[in-house]
Amino acid sequence: MEENPFPAWSWSVEQCLKEYNVKIDKGLSSYEVEKRRERYGWNELTKEKGKPLWRLVLEQFDDMLVKILLVAAFISFILAYLHGDEYEELGFEAYVEPFVIVLILVLNAIVGVIQETNAEKALEALKEMQCESGKVLRDGYFVPDLPARELVPGDIVELRVGDKVPADMRVAALKTSTLRVEQSSLTGEAMPVLKGTSPIFMDDCELQAKENMVFAGTTVVNGSCICIVVNTGMNTEIGKIQTQIHEASLEESSTPLKKKLDEFGNRLTTVIGLVCLIVWVINYKYFLTWDLVNGWPTNFRFSFEKCTYYFKIAVALAVAAIPEGLPAVITTCLALGTRKMAQKNAIVRKLPSVETLGCTTVICSDKTGTLTTNQMSVTEFFTLGGKITSSRIFHVEGSTYDPKDGGIVDWNCYNMDANLQAMAEICAVCNDAGIFCNGRLFRATGLPTEAALKVLVEKMGVPDVKARNKIRDTQLAGSYLIDRSTVKLGCCEWWTKRSKRVATLEFDRIRKSMSVLVREPTGRNRLLVKGAVESLLERSSHVQLADGSLVPLDEPYRQLLLLRHLEMSSKGLRCLGLAYKDDLGEFSDYYTETHPAHKKLLDPACYSSIESELVFVGVVGLRDPPRDEVDKAIDDCREAGIKVMVITGDNKSTAEAICQEIRLFSEGEQLKGASFTGKEFMALSPSEQIEILSKPGGKVFSRAEPRHKQEIVRMLKEMGEIVAMTGDGVNDAPALKLADIGIAMGITGTEVAKEASDMVLADDNFSTIVSAVAEGRSIYNNMKAFIRYIYLKFVFFFPFRVVNI
Repeated sequence: MEENPFPAWSWSVEQCLKEYNVKIDKGLSSYEVEKRRERYGWNELTKEKGKPLWRLVLEQFDDMLVKILLVAAFISFILAYLHGDEYEELGFEAYVEPFVIVLILVLNAIVGVIQETNAEKALEALKEMQCESGKVLRDGYFVPDLPARELVPGDIVELRVGDKVPADMRVAALKTSTLRVEQSSLTGEAMPVLKGTSPIFMDDCELQAKENMVFAGTTVVNGSCICIVVNTGMNTEIGKIQTQIHEASLEESSTPLKKKLDEFGNRLTTVIGLVCLIVWVINYKYFLTWDLVNGWPTNFRFSFEKCTYYFKIAVALAVAAIPEGLPAVITTCLALGTRKMAQKNAIVRKLPSVETLGCTTVICSDKTGTLTTNQMSVTEFFTLGGKITSSRIFHVEGSTYDPKDGGIVDWNCYNMDANLQAMAEICAVCNDAGIFCNGRLFRATGLPTEAALKVLVEKMGVPDVKARNKIRDTQLAGSYLIDRSTVKLGCCEWWTKRSKRVATLEFDRIRKSMSVLVREPTGRNRLLVKGAVESLLERSSHVQLADGSLVPLDEPYRQLLLLRHLEMSSKGLRCLGLAYKDDLGEFSDYYTETHPAHKKLLDPACYSSIESELVFVGVVGLRDPPRDEVDKAIDDCREAGIKVMVITGDNKSTAEAICQEIRLFSEGEQLKGASFTGKEFMALSPSEQIEILSKPGGKVFSRAEPRHKQEIVRMLKEMGEIVAMTGDGVNDAPALKLADIGIAMGITGTEVAKEASDMVLADDNFSTIVSAVAEGRSIYNNMKAFIRYIYLKFVFFFPFRVVNI
């Protein structure tokens, strides 16, 4: 399949249409589609040719110890057969030893073949992520459900909310004011990404920066658009990942224990062979005799029967020396280890992974969902007090979407002053998110930031005492769920009933805010706004104080608020500004689409003027917080001599802030030489890369693409490190497959990541990896002790057997 050479992201929409020779209102003709399919092929992931079954079976016996055991079983069988008269009383028992050896080897081979097929399962899971159909413009007409495999470069496709993207495409036109795409599984970004149509003037552009491109396998979560197909099939980003997974599966190396067993087997073969040869040779006088004439041997006589007899004795000695029970003991030990790890939420998919964990020297961890909870939460917020120079900062506990998880520290503002009421109203009503409970896990529907704001409102409560008490009693009674899954948010519901929403001004890139028009209990309308702090401050004319009074917002005060915002941002928080507007002019009595001012609400160009002369209320700081246990787990790794490296697709400042918080870096440590984007690291020379990776201490790689993760893992392995790699997305799969042990997330992980991994975490927790490593070390040490026992037993007792013979 030929790759399209055009860098569509760097061109204007008009250039793209010209290069692909297509009109946005006509689409491709059927004749042109056929011509392009001959050139580019079908839009589907090709199935790599796997190894035939017979070859997989044979490869399981390509092991020195296994070969020794096969020879031992064969010789034991021959000896039992040749000495049938001697074994007549034993009957079938004479053949038990060779039968048991063969049975053990066959069972080991079956386990090995099953494990080999996991790579193919990962590729099958990848194919399931592909879209089945799409709305495509052909011959001037939209085909509503055209099979996705029939797409070719140049096709015009319409995407809507909930659609899965069928190919890599250039956004040509937005049908709504905003378009957001969930692409975390492909790029590792924690939040849905805003997409636009503007060209990006970069030659070597990283995936996360291609904001005018949508990629196959990702999902539209907000808005709709018209796109031009750029790459199909194996030339899409997901197709490249399939190629990387397949290549990684071909590079799989032996586990540390297998290497030691091979070494042990080679030594054992050499020693046993030499000793048996010596035993046979020193008995030559029994099968080779001669007469002495004048001191010289003459008239040689050779007894073939006695020669074979002593050869059988030497062979029997070799069979006795071979530790046929070793594979069974190792398999049993590993199986018991998997049970212990499963009790600690680490589910092992491949038996050898148990001992590989015990040898781990480097853990390459994803950030989102592993080191953090992958649930946005409000950490702190500030509003102004009695004066514009006095800000009140409130700290919030809790790191999940469970409203009962934590609360506001030292919260005594239950009746809430005017500022806090305005903040709660904006967070509850200017919001489209919801929360549902999947078992014991609380999840967000809609944008994670908006869900976190709703959780904050639940922790703040409502100013009405009777309503507050009623909501509290409902929560205490456990009446949290509606329809067994949707979480009832009593405080948010109180605000939405009080302030009825009549219109929405959607978010866009220009003004960086969204707002809703609501009907207040007074009968007048109010505009509630949330968005980027800098953008809202530019359009604000006043600031509200705690008592509800308004103060003009001049430049010195604006700079003071920006300074407070900077302090929050420096902690790695995602900050949202909150504001409102009461003096709405022609919109003060807006109620339905028949209102004269409704036309302005249909034109996004008017939104900035509507959202002007705002009253600034405060700032909310959110983040995906680190798990509570992670910092202790990092310390445990450090004490155990295991290096931890964080590799994430998220942005650099957020990654650094989280890594400092979990104490991956010591306090005050300079991050120069320890923090890189994937692009920065790959631009270094190989010697510089190796020098950085070999230095002690933590490392963080941000904005990392799948190929970056894979290359870092490959370099570490070439340096002699035993690498454990964690991940949850499609973008992690190649590195998971290449690592000595790939660890996938059980809750948030994609099926592709799970199938490419050796181990799955049932709780998605980094500390579980550390406890599993400790268990793996214990198992590995036990197996090494057993091998030493066999070796010493051989060294001490083998000579006595030789002497007896």
